[in-house]
Amino acid sequence: MLLLGCIKEVSDYELVVSLPNGLSGFVPVTQISDAYSKMLSKQVAQGELLEDLNSLPDMYSPGTLVRCIVTSVEKSADGRRSIKLSLDPRKVNKGLNASALASGMLLSGFVSSVEDHGYLIDIGVSGTHAFLPRQKAQNYIKAVKRGPDLKIGQNLNCVIMEVKNGGRVVRLSIDRSEVAASLATERQNWTLSNLLPGLVVKARVQKVAPLGITVSFLSSFTGIVDFMHMDPEKSTNYSPHQVMKACILSVHPTSKVVRLTLRQSFLHPGGSPNQLSNDRMGAVVEGSTVKAFYKQFGAFFELDDGTLAFARLKHLSKNRKSFKPGAFKAGCKHKCRIIDYSLMDEMCIVSLKYQVIEARFLQYQDIHTGDVVQGKVLALKPIGMQVKVTDGIRGLVPSMHLADVILKQPEKKYNIGDEVQCRVLECNPGGKKLILTLKKSLVQSKLPVLSNYEDAKPGLITHGFVVCAKEFGCIVKFYNDVKGLVPKNELSSEPISCPDKVFHDGQVVKVMVLKCEPQQERLLLSFRLSSKPAPEGKKECTPKKKEEVKYQIGEMVDVKVLKKKHNGLEVSILEDEGNVIAWIPTVHLSDFVVNCKLLWHCLREGDVLPRVMCLSDKGEHITLSRKSAVISAVQEEQVVRSFSEIQPGMLLTGYVRNVMPFGVFVEFPFGVTGLAPKVSMSDKFVTDTKDHFVVGQTVIAKVMSIDEEKQRVLLNLKVSECSSGDSAAESFALLNQYFKEMKEIRNLLRRRGEPSVVQGLCELVPGKELQLVMQDVKEDGSALFSGSCVTGLTVTATHYHLGDKNIVPGEKTKALVLHVDALTSRVYVSLQEELLKQRP
Repeated sequence: MLLLGCIKEVSDYELVVSLPNGLSGFVPVTQISDAYSKMLSKQVAQGELLEDLNSLPDMYSPGTLVRCIVTSVEKSADGRRSIKLSLDPRKVNKGLNASALASGMLLSGFVSSVEDHGYLIDIGVSGTHAFLPRQKAQNYIKAVKRGPDLKIGQNLNCVIMEVKNGGRVVRLSIDRSEVAASLATERQNWTLSNLLPGLVVKARVQKVAPLGITVSFLSSFTGIVDFMHMDPEKSTNYSPHQVMKACILSVHPTSKVVRLTLRQSFLHPGGSPNQLSNDRMGAVVEGSTVKAFYKQFGAFFELDDGTLAFARLKHLSKNRKSFKPGAFKAGCKHKCRIIDYSLMDEMCIVSLKYQVIEARFLQYQDIHTGDVVQGKVLALKPIGMQVKVTDGIRGLVPSMHLADVILKQPEKKYNIGDEVQCRVLECNPGGKKLILTLKKSLVQSKLPVLSNYEDAKPGLITHGFVVCAKEFGCIVKFYNDVKGLVPKNELSSEPISCPDKVFHDGQVVKVMVLKCEPQQERLLLSFRLSSKPAPEGKKECTPKKKEEVKYQIGEMVDVKVLKKKHNGLEVSILEDEGNVIAWIPTVHLSDFVVNCKLLWHCLREGDVLPRVMCLSDKGEHITLSRKSAVISAVQEEQVVRSFSEIQPGMLLTGYVRNVMPFGVFVEFPFGVTGLAPKVSMSDKFVTDTKDHFVVGQTVIAKVMSIDEEKQRVLLNLKVSECSSGDSAAESFALLNQYFKEMKEIRNLLRRRGEPSVVQGLCELVPGKELQLVMQDVKEDGSALFSGSCVTGLTVTATHYHLGDKNIVPGEKTKALVLHVDALTSRVYVSLQEELLKQRP
């Protein structure tokens, strides 16, 4: 369908276009013109900006009338229609051919090339070369004030001045006076198949009705002027056979119904419709007077300043049941709110709904940085969550801001339609950009909102979030993209050698402003909020007793190792200036049993461990855990906090508390425990339970049954029963976590400057190819190897992994590392050809 529209908003990627009857459509940046799309593609291919490629805001302004064609109408999940449009002249002017072109025609064209003496214009007619002489563009260029030249992709109203060679060559003009005076006539041979919106014609009234008038034009055509497009000053004075100017608004492609407007702003091509002053948008009008009511459409009102407004039926009452037609007789007064302005109808759109009138936010301009808003989840995407704040306001919660921690599977915590409470991080009304956060620490913060550098006074304490942790310190971001630096010496009262190991992206932190230079946008911060010099004679702090502090289960803290004991680590919590003592059992250093012992061996007193979770505050010390699977379960709320929350069929992440001959006891965060009987422990036959599980091992358990009277839970630990669906993805995630921890351990050993044997172990990773020499073959068929790269290590290949090779002692061979046991300095390798060939 062809329509005349008026540009309402301009962004880098689309134009928002006002359409007749209060509708709006969107023109994507790829639907401007063929020449502009080719330049966009070239820029993308080259990966760098092109000098002669101008952005949409450089070429288009709100208030400009444009011809467009509907390319699609889509319905969103919430029932709203999205009208996609195109300005491409090949689509808009597709009904025209070279032989149909005539002098005086008014067409849409786009600059496709800038030449010495003028411009090549794309009018979308195949086989036609359209040229605009430079002298015919000067008066337009001066008027629009967009630089000394026209730009490729710029939309123009062009009048055909001359047609040559049967329409193969045409000369154009965009002179403002010539465009404004253009009139479509019978001599131009317009037909219903090529008739265009935006053409001004002489029309004759045929019939006058309450909802509009029927007119004839161009001798044989008939069109309709609906009640919204009669001239307000003459709406009661139209009579049959009256002749007047009219502008074509739309042409239906199949029914060929033509709609026109008699409003004065549209009767001179190149002009602009009247606009609403900014201060009126969102205004509440106490006494608007009903001028007319149409039971199929809505009601017209006269506002307090004399302007006309229209309310659709759905905006006249809360719902259909409460609607009373009698309340909308001419002269009745109502309270309403201006919710929009239709440029194409030159009319305010109002609502009488109480919830709209009382709404806190109506448009993006009403929202301020730091506001706490209620919203509804619209969609979950890789970049984050789309949130609907009101019918016309949508925001984005970046994936980093879905929770206080990074959520790996946000769909497990949020569902479409969920109500959420967010805080505004950034709002750009011009670009309709609304960035929100769901981090509870920020949403519930009572500290001042820092949204500009001028407010960053020394001593100010506020909340922010880490966006970068490097060797030099941390960069912390606040609202409206304000950010500052916390230098390394201000990260903690204790020295932190590797900030990136202690702090992570997205972590909410409390900071104090040390210094700010607003002009340079430089901000210096500190995490040391209460660092004061110790009184004389007092050499060290006295650790607080556990009873003096309260940490919630699931709370994340950073700790420093104080003392190593045979079954764990005694640590101090850095957030409390190291004054609170806590305990990390060895089995809680990792999800992987083998890594627990290795980490305990590698860690030294004084080492800092980031992101450790409070697991329990019972007993003498607070108990902490570094188990990633347990931490994720708590943070994503895949846990039960009490016996009453447990339901059969649940999959819960926990850890083995005790291994008994009859089964395994499993404990979950928040202290709930259950028993997996021997028959439900494994898919294999279990002879001895200790052969299958060890104390502290991380497990996923399925709840089989519950006994409320005895407060007992029976569990199943069979792998076949405990998969959430995608077992391959789960396995790869576990492997990835294992290798990540192994890399962390190797880095620890390297920094320690350990002996050459340990350094050699650090260089050996699964999959690495080695050149070895066979030393000996044992009775069980396994072989021992040596080599310059494995000096001091025991290198073994089992009989199976020797493959088909019949090598003898002293012979050289290639081998692939399968596993490295750093605690025993053993390396397991394979000589099998299929493994060596698969090595990338």
